[in-house]
Amino acid sequence: MREIKFRMYSKKKKVMHYWDHIKQFQLAVLDDNNENEIYSSWMQYTGLKDKDGRNIYEGDCYTAKHKSGKVYTGKVKYDLSFVFDIEGFEELFINGVGAVKTNRTFDIHSFIKWFDEVEVIGNIYEDPEVWRRRNEGN
Repeated sequence: MREIKFRMYSKKKKVMHYWDHIKQFQLAVLDDNNENEIYSSWMQYTGLKDKDGRNIYEGDCYTAKHKSGKVYTGKVKYDLSFVFDIEGFEELFINGVGAVKTNRTFDIHSFIKWFDEVEVIGNIYEDPEVWRRRNEGN
């Protein structure tokens, strides 16, 4: 069973609060929200860790090595379940009828099956420039 935990990014203070800190200082962290959700963003833990043992949360940007050996960049989204969005993923697979392009998003189970050596490289809140530069190819 997956461990349920969250982290929260305070847009007002520009700081990430992790689960242990949220549990320990619950009122102070939640008070940071100040009655208005536009000041904070909550992200759920996927239950996965990257190659260095870092927890992977929704909102994380990562690189992942495909079983073919190619390395892709992506980010984690939450849409009723965790979705791993892979930028530029255009692998061709034979399905008996011919070659077809695969979807660029993978649910958590497909992601584990097709990708190795996942590394968190930042997140969309603290490191938006990392994500932007990766997508621009710099």
